[in-house]
Order: sequence, then structure tokens, then C-alpha cells
Amino acid sequence: MTPQRFQENLFRIKEEVGKVLVGQESVLRDLIYCLIARGHALIEGLPGLGKTLMVRSLAKVLDLGFSRIQFTPDLMPADITGTMVLEEESGRRTFRFQEGPIFSNVILADEINRATPKTQSALLEAMQEGQVTIARKTYQLPQPFFVFATQNPIEMEGTYPLPEAQLDRFFFKILIDYPQDWEMVEVLSRTTTLYQPDLTIVLNGEELMEMSSFAREVPTSHTVYEYAINIVESTRPNNPKSGEMVRKYVRYGSSPRGAQALILASKVRALEKGRFNVSLEDVQAVCLPALRHRLILNFEAQAEGISPDLVLEDLLKRISP
Repeated sequence: MTPQRFQENLFRIKEEVGKVLVGQESVLRDLIYCLIARGHALIEGLPGLGKTLMVRSLAKVLDLGFSRIQFTPDLMPADITGTMVLEEESGRRTFRFQEGPIFSNVILADEINRATPKTQSALLEAMQEGQVTIARKTYQLPQPFFVFATQNPIEMEGTYPLPEAQLDRFFFKILIDYPQDWEMVEVLSRTTTLYQPDLTIVLNGEELMEMSSFAREVPTSHTVYEYAINIVESTRPNNPKSGEMVRKYVRYGSSPRGAQALILASKVRALEKGRFNVSLEDVQAVCLPALRHRLILNFEAQAEGISPDLVLEDLLKRISP
């Protein structure tokens, strides 16, 4: 693997998915960053903006197994992980483990906040350890393994907000907005005609893991490490480095996982730009998706309409590289 080949592979993925996806370039880029960094993504957007299509297309282009789980209030943990079933063979009854839909490479957890906390927690071990434990026995999940969870920012009645511990396990939180006018024209021309794109496999799971390993080899200076640490520490209201906006609106700041996400995503971005070294600009570019879900705002922020992005943007202006 070379930086040039890495860059070419990333471009081929974008180009192929672009056959079915119109616009949303930054969203697709962030999803690819998650894949290469071996991280999970929380995708938030209104219905009908192509979240499922995007994830399904990525899985197909990368020749990865895909499984979609629709989260509902009556969904049980066993419906995700699998369960023990009783079988009778040659007059003997035995229990056999029947795998659930989580046994795939790419999991689309659709509307994850509609399931109960008990069911949401079924993903915790899978996301962190790449395994599930059923009846005291551990089963390894296929590798590579990714969870792309979606949630709807409206219709919050009857939903269960994700606990902070689970939010922290997502590498990125990605926001999807409405398409622009010219993008809508292209969407309509594709979806209201007989247009049927044929996606081609450009990489496989093994090659994706090779890209992931190569990205981790990108050298990072001590200055970049310190910059990422300063950003993360400045998100904590009880830290002397935090600014007025953080102290006023933030209850809890980012965990060390936030700094890890900043550095890993910065390495992938550096390779995308054709460099084999991480710059401070790379860290700034990935700051919002890496940290926005790791900031827990207080009631005052909610009352005044302050979002995590506003806090992070103010923080980046204040912290000198």
C-alpha cells in the first residue's frame, strides 16, 4: 500500500457510490473515514435523505455483508444478537445457537433511538469488542464489522435517547441536511425514470482492512497530538483551558475516545489529500463529526438553541494551533 494507491482507492469508492447518491459529498466522505478508521457512525437526518441507500451502496461497493435492523419499541436483544433454539436429531434434543442479523459486516441500525435501552445495550459489546455473548458463550462477529445507526431528529415522542456510554462508542456523528436545488433535479431525474445504476465492487473487506492498517502508520508529530489534546480538554467545563461558552453551556465534555477519533480521522484525511503526515488543518477538519456527540449540553444551552457545533466552532477559533 502506498499513499497514491490509498488515494486512488478512496476516489474509486466515492465515484462508484456517486452512481446512486446525489450530492452529500461530505456525508459520504465522513462515512468512508469511519470505515477506514474501523469506527462506527451515528447518522442523524430527516426521513427520505438517502441514509439507507448510502450505507447499502457502500457495503455493496466494498463487497461486505449488509444487514438492516429496524429498531422498534418491541424489539428484543435476542432479535439482534441471536438466540438458542431447541433441535431434535436422532431422538436427542440439543440447543443450537441461531445467529441474529448482527452477524454481518455492515449493520444498519435504523432509528436506533426507538428501541428500549435494554435492546440498545445489545450493541455495546458488539461495537466495542466485535463479539456477542449468549448463554455464557462468546461468538466472534465477522470482520471487518461496522455499525451505522440512524436516528430521526423529529418525532421524539416515544423514543429513548442513547446513553452517553453508547454515544461515546460511535466514531463520528454525521448530520445529513436537505439537498440543494440542483441536487434535487438530479435526484428526480434518477428516481422518476428507468435509471438503474449497476454498482461495481471496487474493493473487498481484506483490502479495506489493509487501508485501515496503512492509515495507522501515518506519522503524527507531537505538536498535532498536543493540539488534539488541547481541543478535547477544552470541551470540559471544569478544565482551566475551557472558554466561556463551554463553561456556560456544557455539562460534560469529551472523553479520551474523542482524541483518538480526532487523530485517526486526521490520518485518513491526510492520506486522502495525498500527504503522509498529519497537519493541524486535518484535526480542525474532522473536529465536528468526531466530537459533537461527545458534548453533553445543559438545559440553558437547549433553551437558547445552542448546538454542540456552535460550541466547537467557538472553541476552534479560541484555541491557537
